[in-house]
Amino acid sequence: MPSSFLFWIYFTKLADTNVLMPLAFLLAAWLGCLRRWREAVLWLFLFCSGLAIVAATKIAYIGWGIGITSLDFAGISGHAMRAAAVAPVMGFLSLQSRSRTSIAIALLSSIAFSIAIAVSRLVLHQHSISEVVSGLLLGGLVAAVFLAWSPSRPTVPWNIALSAACAFIAIAGLMAKPAPTERWIERVALYLSGHDQPYRHARMVAPVSPQ
Repeated sequence: MPSSFLFWIYFTKLADTNVLMPLAFLLAAWLGCLRRWREAVLWLFLFCSGLAIVAATKIAYIGWGIGITSLDFAGISGHAMRAAAVAPVMGFLSLQSRSRTSIAIALLSSIAFSIAIAVSRLVLHQHSISEVVSGLLLGGLVAAVFLAWSPSRPTVPWNIALSAACAFIAIAGLMAKPAPTERWIERVALYLSGHDQPYRHARMVAPVSPQ
C-alpha cells in the first residue's frame, strides 16, 4: 500500500466519532463548569443538530434510496461536518484572549484542517465531492453560528488542564477501534423503512483500515 495512502488513512481518523465527538462534549462540559450555560446549551444544540442532519441524510439513502444521483450524493460526510464544526470552535476559544492575528491564524488553520479531512474522504473513496462539500458547509454553519454569538460574551479562559484533557481524548480516540456508527445508522434505517436489505452505493464498503 502506498505511503501516501496510509497517511490519509491515519489522518482521516482525526475526525472519527471516537475523537471529535468526545472533544465536542468536553467543550460543552467545560463551558458548563464555567457557568456559561447559554454557550454550553447553544453549542450542544448546534452540534447535535448537525449530527442529526448527517444521520438523517444517510438514513434516507440507506432506508429508501433517497439521494441526488446527478450529484452522486448519498449522505452528508460526517467526518467533514465534525471537523468543520469542532476545529474552528476549539481554535477560537483556546486563543480568545490573544491578539486578533492569533485568532485569525487559529481559524484559518482549523479551516485548512477541515478541508484536509474532506480531501482524505475523497482520496479514500468514502465520499463524493458533493457529500464532503455539504459536510463542510453544515459544519461551518454550526461553528459560524456559535462563534457569531460568542464574541459578545466575556472571554472564556482556556487552561493547561483542558489542553491535557483534549490531548488525552484525541490520543485515546485514535488508538481505539472506530465506533460502528455506520452499522447503527443502517439498523435504524432498516427498522424505520421496514426493508430487509439496505440501499447501498458503490462506495459503501467496509471502513478503510491500516491493518
